[in-house]
Amino acid sequence: MQDHLDGWMKSSHRSVATCNDCHTPHNFVGKYWTKIDHGFWHSYAFTTNDFHEPIQMKARSRAVTEAACRHCHSATVHDIEAVRTEGEAMSCLRCHHEVGHAK
Repeated sequence: MQDHLDGWMKSSHRSVATCNDCHTPHNFVGKYWTKIDHGFWHSYAFTTNDFHEPIQMKARSRAVTEAACRHCHSATVHDIEAVRTEGEAMSCLRCHHEVGHAK
């Protein structure tokens, strides 16, 4: 995770967002359910040494992060919400994949 922390320290979000702001939902139940889920699976993966290197987001985590982008940037993304690719909203990460963790 050190590379991710180092990337966040270089990013534009360093002064406005913590890990939880982007990687957990913005409601009480969703936030703590995600923390429990991630805590268990991260502990399991690192205990058994069964994880992909470099670490990769799962689909559910990606959806949480997308929702966080849209939550914090709602005024900006409002106009592009109608743009659909293959029936789904356009991913923020399509163009902004290094915003939270600059290289």
